[in-house]
Amino acid sequence: MNLADSITDPAAVPTQDERTWGMVAHLAALAFFILPFGNILGPLVVWLAKREHSTFVALHAKEALNFNITILMGALVCGLLLVFSIGILFGAVLFVFWLVMIIIAALKANEGAAYRYPFTVRLVK
Repeated sequence: MNLADSITDPAAVPTQDERTWGMVAHLAALAFFILPFGNILGPLVVWLAKREHSTFVALHAKEALNFNITILMGALVCGLLLVFSIGILFGAVLFVFWLVMIIIAALKANEGAAYRYPFTVRLVK
């Protein structure tokens, strides 16, 4: 079942608790400011803790995890581009994009809506 199917099924309307955990799954990426690789570890912890309890939370956590893995790959490319000095600009743009997308996704999850990050490689299925 994908995220859109779980939301459109009337029997699967997320509870307030599920919506809150869906929002936490996205905001957990902000652990990046505290821990190395916190942007990966935060959504991973939420996914591992809640995937058995709620399809809604599991799908949001997987989406957040995939997005943050994609951002990590982009950051590595920016690091390589530092040799040409363009990596600084791309890194700044990537950081702002990451922050804005996390906030949007968290708000959508709190509303109980489906959200798919743009430009995301979906490695965790």
